[in-house]
Amino acid sequence: MKKIFFFVIILILPLKVYGFETNARSAILVDTDTNRVLYAKDAHYVQSVASISKIMTAIVAIENANLQKKVTVGDEILKAYGSGIYVKQGEKIKLEDLIYGLMLRSGNDAALVIAKAVAGDTSKFVDLMNKKAKEIGMDDTTFNNPSGLDEEKGNLSSAYDMALLMSYAMQNIDFKKITGTKKHTVKTNKNTYVWHNKNKLLNQYKYTTGGKTGYTKIAKRTLVTSASKDGLNLAVVTLNDGSDWADHKKLYEEAFSKYKTYTLLDKGDISILGEDYYQKNKLYIKKNLQYPLLEAETEAISLKYKLEKKRNFKSGDKVGKASLYIGDKEVNSVNIYVDKNKTKDQSFLSKIKSWFNDK
Repeated sequence: MKKIFFFVIILILPLKVYGFETNARSAILVDTDTNRVLYAKDAHYVQSVASISKIMTAIVAIENANLQKKVTVGDEILKAYGSGIYVKQGEKIKLEDLIYGLMLRSGNDAALVIAKAVAGDTSKFVDLMNKKAKEIGMDDTTFNNPSGLDEEKGNLSSAYDMALLMSYAMQNIDFKKITGTKKHTVKTNKNTYVWHNKNKLLNQYKYTTGGKTGYTKIAKRTLVTSASKDGLNLAVVTLNDGSDWADHKKLYEEAFSKYKTYTLLDKGDISILGEDYYQKNKLYIKKNLQYPLLEAETEAISLKYKLEKKRNFKSGDKVGKASLYIGDKEVNSVNIYVDKNKTKDQSFLSKIKSWFNDK
């Protein structure tokens, strides 16, 4: 199997770097669509992360159970302490509502009920949390409980890993809806609850789309938020930051003023200048090739196509990739696929048949 390369030079100029600042012990600002790091301060420093751990609790529950499932609260809540939604034993409540209580009110009791409902017991649920962490590349992370409490054994992670987690979670429609909800009302067989989101930025900063607060005496203030403006989707993580609300807003404002998301290739059929091996077939990509760029970086980007000459291929096979470079560094890519059922050049007879079929 031979590989063929196509290289499109746009321009290559020196890059300009902008500075960001926070008061956090460690922090990070990322683009959630591409995981591009726009700002980092000791981003791999590992510490207790407190209740922002509940982002993982929520996404594991969403991915592994029916959100409409009715859960009966059991004696697991007797072990809960700290912040809660204060459900009672014997109370019947949907799993989805428990996740709202987890994310909006940081319910430690909700975390224990969710863990039991999804995995049977807390230890098995924590195994699922660590499995998911490994799957998405959270190499700095160890989860020991679904709540983030430190008194027994806390959850250890870094700003970088929590940004990876938030970026991953925000691709999930259910999670995105829940984390961005300002107010949620729940009626059970025993009570009616009205929960307001503890994420102040949802009311204070109009571009905010979600997030999770956290605090323990060991971790201090931890905060994850997300915000979107003009197609640029961002997340900020700060650990041990006494001015976290102000820092998050400041980072967003600076990023939105300097970065813009550019689409280099639209999903669908693509044409590659000089490519002739697959000339009788359609080549396509399944998603846009895009990336957040500074204005100066738009003058330093290039696209490179790499295709494999497959002798035997069928429709839907991956046959290469399109890569975006800033200077000589590859920063993003999408796979290229082939469709044997769509040909670039129809025969005369085929064109006639097509014409009659369209009538």
